[in-house]
Amino acid sequence: MKARLPRVSEWLSETQPDVLLIQETKLKQDLFPHDAMAELGYESAHFGQGQWNGVAILSRVGLSDVQLNFAPGIEQDGEARIISATCAGIRVMSCYVPNGRELDHDHYVYKLSWLNRLRQHLDATCSASDDVIVGGDFNIAPEDRDVWDVKAFENATHVSKPERDALKQVCEFGLEDTFRKFHDEDSLFSWWDYRGGSFHKGHGMRIDLLLATSSVVERSTWTAIDRNARKGEQPSDHAPVLLRVSDV
Repeated sequence: MKARLPRVSEWLSETQPDVLLIQETKLKQDLFPHDAMAELGYESAHFGQGQWNGVAILSRVGLSDVQLNFAPGIEQDGEARIISATCAGIRVMSCYVPNGRELDHDHYVYKLSWLNRLRQHLDATCSASDDVIVGGDFNIAPEDRDVWDVKAFENATHVSKPERDALKQVCEFGLEDTFRKFHDEDSLFSWWDYRGGSFHKGHGMRIDLLLATSSVVERSTWTAIDRNARKGEQPSDHAPVLLRVSDV
């Protein structure tokens, strides 16, 4: 966030979303640029961890009932990977799901545990009948069509069955992948590796998701991935995923 603050500020000024979910801020808790966001008209809440992880929520339609980490009673995470708040009556959660690294790595076990705790967090804090959006970097491609070449990911994270099953368990709370309401095509990606010209080759993955309860999905009118935000100097390797939800 520190290195890309000018880009984030420019994107906010141009796009003017009501709510923005940010992951991997890589800032200590007290170093988030709340003042800079306020100048752009946004309240902000941050859960930081110095040079690693970090999640935030920005809102210009209200920001209340902020929850850092998982809800009380659930094993707390040692890393700053989830923040929740209520914005315009919708309970929103910004999530940075662990990468997993390798299938035989402890971080992979941690990833599955984290997703299980996310489901517990949902069960403990809201209902499927509520307006809920859970978004962020899930580090999971839900289906084979969400990666540029599934053979390139054999025996690798992001596409393994246990990961996808864990994501399905989260969605069984009552969440839908909003992007797939409007787009059924293959090769629509939100992340591209910096290396090897992956962006220009189209070698990407769709791992940034906006999951929502049915009451939000029914009011959703449009979604897109902002590929232009992946271009230019010092871009993130992720592109923003946008969702429009009507008031009524």
